[in-house]
Parts: sequence; structure tokens; C-alpha cells
Amino acid sequence: MPHVFHPFTPEHFIALGIGTVMAVVFLQVGKRGGTNQRVATALLAFLNLSVYPLVQAAWLTVDVPKSIDNILPLHLCDFAAMTAGFALITRRPWLCSLTYFWGLAATLQALITPAITIGFPTLPFVMFFVQHFSVVIAALYLPIVLGWQPKRPLWRSPLEIFGISVIYLIFAITVNHFLGSNFAFVSHPPDNPSLIDHLGPWPWYIFSLLGIALVLYFVLVLPFVGAIQSPLKTEPKSTQVLFKVDGRQSQSPHEVDPKL
Repeated sequence: MPHVFHPFTPEHFIALGIGTVMAVVFLQVGKRGGTNQRVATALLAFLNLSVYPLVQAAWLTVDVPKSIDNILPLHLCDFAAMTAGFALITRRPWLCSLTYFWGLAATLQALITPAITIGFPTLPFVMFFVQHFSVVIAALYLPIVLGWQPKRPLWRSPLEIFGISVIYLIFAITVNHFLGSNFAFVSHPPDNPSLIDHLGPWPWYIFSLLGIALVLYFVLVLPFVGAIQSPLKTEPKSTQVLFKVDGRQSQSPHEVDPKL
């Protein structure tokens, strides 16, 4: 039987430290541009899109009871991972917005107070932090490396994401009602200590969570106040450069007459 995980212990801090180092590596490699950026972007997208089956495979390696909460990908962080992967691939603004706000307002909180009951060296423990750090790194990567910014005026994106979050919450409550699950932790707080423990009894803590989410969404647009909005970086259709030689176009600089 795997040992029980407790937050704010050495294994928790080590996991946070390793994840932070990986975040810095991804951001630094991505900022170099060119092939480095393409590789970093592709790897980060792959991690986010493949993490669900990898998490399921990880749970098969431990002999512990598995709840439906760990089988169906219906937690907010599961949706955030999917949106992050597709945001990195498609650069769609609405996917980038979901990734940024959900990643830094919700998934980051999951890293601080992890809702996992078994510790290192089990694979579910490792994959928990891989999944959540992949989302957080993508949320930072989009604005820092790829130049994404919220919509103008800046109050629009927080309100839009808040509306989508409310819809997700209603969806989670409905699913929980029929399946007896605890997606979004709206049926009861997680087993491990979390922010929810300090927000009052059920169901009032749900309204507290919504209020905190709205405040955090507005806080997350503050770094963009006064910033000049520029187009989101996209992969160029062709890296070939056209050179004019004697009135004709050449596909490569190597075709230029050396006498010119």
C-alpha cells in the first residue's frame, strides 16, 4: 500500500522545485525562437494532450481503490490541459484565454494544495504534478513566449472566462448529482487541506469560490495594463526568402551570382 501524501512536506516541496525549474527551462528555450521555440511548443502541447491517458496508465500501477473522479477527465484541470494543448497548436485566442486564466487562477492552486492521497515514488503522484505543471507552464508560455494578450478593453476577458467557469460549475454539479462524484469539489471539499476549508460550509463555499475566481481573473490582467497589443506569434507558412537577381526571383541566397 503506497504511503499517504501530506502537503507541505519535503516530497511536496521537491516536486514544486522540479516543476519550477522545468517551467524556467521551457520559457527560456521558447524565447530563443526558431527551431528551439517550435520544439518547446510541440513538446508542451504533447504533454497537455497526452497527460490524461498517461494519468490513467499511472493509476493502473497501484493497488488502491479508484473513484470515478480519477477515471473521467471532468475536473477543471482536465479541461484546462486539453485547452492548453489545442491553444498551443492553433493559437486560437479563446483557447489561449481559457488556458491563461484557468491555469494561473485554478491549476496553480492545485499545485499548492494537491488533491492527491498517495505520495512519491508512485506514478500517480508523479503524473499529478506533470499534468498540473504542464497547464501552468502553458499559461505562462502563451503570453511570455508567443505574445498572447487578453482582449481589449481588458475587462472583457475576465468576464467572459468567468461566464464559462459558471457554465462549467453548473455542468460539474449536474454530473455529480447523477454519478455521485465530486468534480470541481462542489459536492464536498477534497480530503487534503485546501483553500475551500476556509470558505465556509457547503454550499456557501461554492459562492465564495466564484467570488475569488472573479477577483483573480481581474488581477491576472493587471500585467497587461499599458502594454501595446501585438499579433499572436504564428508559425510562418514558409521560411524561404525570395531574392531578386537580375529582375527574377530566387528561392535561395545560394542562387545569387557571386559576381553581383
